[in-house]
Amino acid sequence: MRSPQGLATALTVLLSAGAAVDLFSSGVGLYTRKLMTDYAADPASVESGSLDLSDFLTIRIGFAQGLFSLAIAVVFIIWFYRVRCNGQVFRPDCFSRSAGWAIGGWFIPIGNLFIPYRTARETWEASTPYDPDGTHRRVSAAPVIAWWLVFTASELLYRFGSAQYVRAETPEEIRDTCAFNAAVDLTAVVAAVLAVVFVRKLTALQRARAEELLLKRTAPGAATAAV
Repeated sequence: MRSPQGLATALTVLLSAGAAVDLFSSGVGLYTRKLMTDYAADPASVESGSLDLSDFLTIRIGFAQGLFSLAIAVVFIIWFYRVRCNGQVFRPDCFSRSAGWAIGGWFIPIGNLFIPYRTARETWEASTPYDPDGTHRRVSAAPVIAWWLVFTASELLYRFGSAQYVRAETPEEIRDTCAFNAAVDLTAVVAAVLAVVFVRKLTALQRARAEELLLKRTAPGAATAAV
């Protein structure tokens, strides 16, 4: 079993920075929307410098979002695999698939809409501590559910918004697409916040569970039983 704490800390930093970039992207989208609204009403009222600035910011922020998305995806999958393997140590009977699905499940079309969620729920359940009577403590899975619902919604909306942006040609179409994508960026910010909550909570559960196992193994009764 290996501690996921370092990866959780790295994810917290990356997700927070990525959320800040998404928030800025939403602002750029609203700025472009205003320009397109003014341009549709009176093209002469919009200076070319403002349009150039909008293009510059849109390209740069899109590049930054791509970099952060890649970095977050890599670190998150490594963390996800590690906590899944730890869960196997805690309660191997909790899982319906092998640990490799914690990685592979993300890359299967359609399957990536539910396989990672199932893995996350099972890992969460396996990581819950015991009560004094020896039964597993019930810990609300709300952090898992909330993160997954908002994350999948954000991803689907992003794909739709990107397709709409590519097809947009008129000022009115660009205006409407920018407004939609600004809202999508805000959804991504919420998803990032919920991801941080999920990552930190599950990491804390596993830390507590590991300490619990260590205490059991070093308890005088355990040593006597072993003899």
